[in-house]
Amino acid sequence: MESWHYNRRNFLRGVGALMAGGLAGAGQGADKNKDRDPFGGFTVGVQSYSFRNFKLEQALQRTQKLGLRSVEFFSGHVNPRSTEAQIRAVKNLCRDHNITPIAFGVERFTKDHAANRRLFEFARNLGVRFLSADPDPDSFDSLDRLVDEFKIGIAIHPHGPAGKALHRWYSAEVIMKAVAKHHRLIGSCLDTGHLIRSAQEPFNRKLDPAAQVRVMGARNFGLHLKDHDNKKRTDVIYGRGALDVLSVLRALRDVKFTGYISIEYEANPDNPSPDIEACLKILRDAVRKLG
Repeated sequence: MESWHYNRRNFLRGVGALMAGGLAGAGQGADKNKDRDPFGGFTVGVQSYSFRNFKLEQALQRTQKLGLRSVEFFSGHVNPRSTEAQIRAVKNLCRDHNITPIAFGVERFTKDHAANRRLFEFARNLGVRFLSADPDPDSFDSLDRLVDEFKIGIAIHPHGPAGKALHRWYSAEVIMKAVAKHHRLIGSCLDTGHLIRSAQEPFNRKLDPAAQVRVMGARNFGLHLKDHDNKKRTDVIYGRGALDVLSVLRALRDVKFTGYISIEYEANPDNPSPDIEACLKILRDAVRKLG
């Protein structure tokens, strides 16, 4: 994955140099390439939880219609206790819709090594590279062994405020403190919406998503990209809450991010596609500004 991004960046730089020299043909080639990759080398998909009110095939149809080619599944669409035959059926559906499963979650992990292993075996069969996770603190010894064996990353996910308390993994600083001495394949899947939510009363933790990305550095494996309006207490289209998409993308580029960006939209569950499409337009515009 890293070499792919490296070669792609070098290619684009070469095209840019030709354009600077006034070669019209090279400019046309760059325009075509830009049309093929509107996300500037970032892997962008959807968290299927956004389509939680739809069955699996309907969710894949809507993902395909949005022009996305990657998905992070949640358990409501793919049961982690699925048989191998059921997983094959899921993968066939994904193939039919030209969509690649890249991650799965969010799943809890405990000190029960056998149970943890079953989740990793499921993830391997599904073909994902990452498990977004809410691990118990005493699960890390087990996870160290499993990420090393399966080469599947654990991406710890903050859930922000829950009732009268902040989630146990509410910030990058908390996650980094926990994972710093553990396997390099244990990192984070930050959620910009939940980071924003931490500023709500009575917590008042103003966590800047771009700064949080920089705290995680090379241990950013995934990102749930969402905006949130803390007054209305709802997810909103990018830019209508506190999210600065461009600053987050710039931070991801700075830390050489090669993981997955999942568009997750928790509002309007009966018809989220128009709002997600509006978010994607803003994301594509931010990618163009990033250069």
